[in-house]
Amino acid sequence: MAFREAYEQFISDHLQKRKGEAARRLREGHGHAEQLFLENVWWPAFGHFHHLYPEFEVTDFKDGFRFIDFAYVRSGLMLAIELDGFGPHWRNISRWQFVDHNRRQNDLIIDGWKVLRFAYDDIKEYPRFCQQKLQQFVGRWYGEGHQALNADWREKEIIRYALKAGRPLKPLDLSDYMGVDVKTARKWLAQLVEKGWLLPASGEKRIRAYRLNVEGKHFTL
Repeated sequence: MAFREAYEQFISDHLQKRKGEAARRLREGHGHAEQLFLENVWWPAFGHFHHLYPEFEVTDFKDGFRFIDFAYVRSGLMLAIELDGFGPHWRNISRWQFVDHNRRQNDLIIDGWKVLRFAYDDIKEYPRFCQQKLQQFVGRWYGEGHQALNADWREKEIIRYALKAGRPLKPLDLSDYMGVDVKTARKWLAQLVEKGWLLPASGEKRIRAYRLNVEGKHFTL
């Protein structure tokens, strides 16, 4: 399924389940930055919107209601994803609004949420960086995905390590991690390239590093 079709279905499904302020917030609060995050970052990283909730409603310490830009909620994990744009909202914010903003984040953490923040400029100009941070975070919690399920234990461990690292892997990295010589580590990485789970991180004749093939293999986390 292409992004646009999946995105429209994603928003439609959530609108059908919401009423009142929650529905209004999704229609009016889900704007350009949120759409760009899904298209540039989340979709290329995971290829689906499972467990993801846009404009997610939470209560604050005053028993009022606030909304998280995106919530990723599944067994054992509540992740709040907030998008920050450097615009009039931040330049003109008052001291008390700044205090309230910090209190809001503290409340989330106290209530058991993990929080990741992404700047609009990173989402627009450096989406791969954002993808890696999300993969790294989720990888630390769940470690493996749908594409890894048919792999043997060693391949699963390498993919798990790549998810946690969130950066290209060098044969020496894998050698140290798995306790094998560099030649063996390079052989294992090359095998994962053949299976389509890794890609060379550079176009040099001698490959020096490998990255997850998130474009070709979407990990169902």
